[in-house]
Amino acid sequence: MKVGIIGLPQTGKKTLFQILTGNEISEPSKAFKPVPGAADIVDTRFNTLVDMYEPKKNVKARIDLVLLPKMEAENIAKGEIFRDIADMDAICHIVRAFEDDAIYHEQGSVDVIRDFELVNSELIMHDQIFIEKRIERLEAMVKKIKDEDQQKELELMKRLLEVLENEHPLRLTELTYDEEKMIRSYPFITRKKLVIAVNVSEDDLQNHDLLSQFKKACEPLLVEVMLVSAKVESEIAMLDTQEEKDEFLEDLGIKETALENLTRLCLKSLNLISFFTVGKDEVRQWLLRNGSKAPGAAGVIHSDLERGFIRAEVFKYDELMSAGSEAELKSLGKISVEGKEYPVADGDILNIRFSV
Repeated sequence: MKVGIIGLPQTGKKTLFQILTGNEISEPSKAFKPVPGAADIVDTRFNTLVDMYEPKKNVKARIDLVLLPKMEAENIAKGEIFRDIADMDAICHIVRAFEDDAIYHEQGSVDVIRDFELVNSELIMHDQIFIEKRIERLEAMVKKIKDEDQQKELELMKRLLEVLENEHPLRLTELTYDEEKMIRSYPFITRKKLVIAVNVSEDDLQNHDLLSQFKKACEPLLVEVMLVSAKVESEIAMLDTQEEKDEFLEDLGIKETALENLTRLCLKSLNLISFFTVGKDEVRQWLLRNGSKAPGAAGVIHSDLERGFIRAEVFKYDELMSAGSEAELKSLGKISVEGKEYPVADGDILNIRFSV
C-alpha cells in the first residue's frame, strides 16, 4: 500500500512525513523529488498476539509513505508531480489550519476549505486534460476505422469528461468490470482514494466544529478526514518511553496518534483488512483486500501457498482472547478448517495447509 503525501507549501507535510517514517530530510533538492519512506501499521491486536506467543520474530504490516513535491506553480507547470501521484494507491492531502505569523501562507491567509478546493481543482484539471486529449485521438481513429471497442471507450471518456466538467472527482463514478479494465492503465488521479489531514494547532485538536465543517464538504466526494497537529506529534516523538507518550496523549484527550489515525483511514479507504499468522517462531500481520477468499490470503503470504492451497485452519482473534490460549480454543472446538470458498474476515488468524 503506497500513500502519497501532497499539499500546498508550508502546510506541515515534511514535518508529518518525518514523524511518521522517522526519515530526516535535509537536502533542499528533495523538495523537487518524491521522498520514499515507510511506517508500521499500529494495531493493538498485533501487540497482544506478540505478548501471548512470545515469538522469536514479529513483523508488523507496513504502509509505504511517499512525500511528493509541493503543489506550487512551478511543480504543477512541469507536470511531473501528477505522474508521481498517479503511481500511488491513495493520496493524503495535508491542509493547513493553524495560524502562525512566523510561517507564511502562499495564499496570504489560512482557509482550509479554499486550500482543499484549490488542490482538488488541480487534480480534476489533470484528469480533464488527459481525457480531452484521449477523446480527440479516439474520434480521429473512429472516423478512419469503425472499431467497436474504440467506440465504447469514446462513449466512456465523454461520460467521464462530463463528471469532471461538473468539478466532481472520478471516484464518484461507478464503472462496470469491463469499463474498469478499459481505463486501468490510464493515469487518473481523481479515481484514487483520498484522505485529508487537517493540520491544526494543539488547541484545535478537539475542535469538533472544524472537523464537522470539513467532513460536510468532503464526504460527498468520498473523502476521509482527520485532524492532526504536527506540533503535538513532534512533541510526542521526542518522548522516550511509550508510557510517557500514553500519558501525554491522555492529558490532551487524544485517543490515537496521527499514524494510527492515518493508517486506519487509509485501510478503510482502500478496503483492506488485517489477518495474522502466529506461532513461537513468528507473529505477523498481513493486509488483504476485504472480501478475498482463503487462497487469496495464502497468496499474500507466498505465491506457492496460493498455488498449492489445500485448506486453512482459522480462528478468530476475539475468541482467542476470550479463551486465553490456542489450546483452550481448540478444546472448545473454536478452530475451524476452511476451504477455498472461505471469505477471510478482519482479525482472522490463519494457518495455511498447502502442497506444491
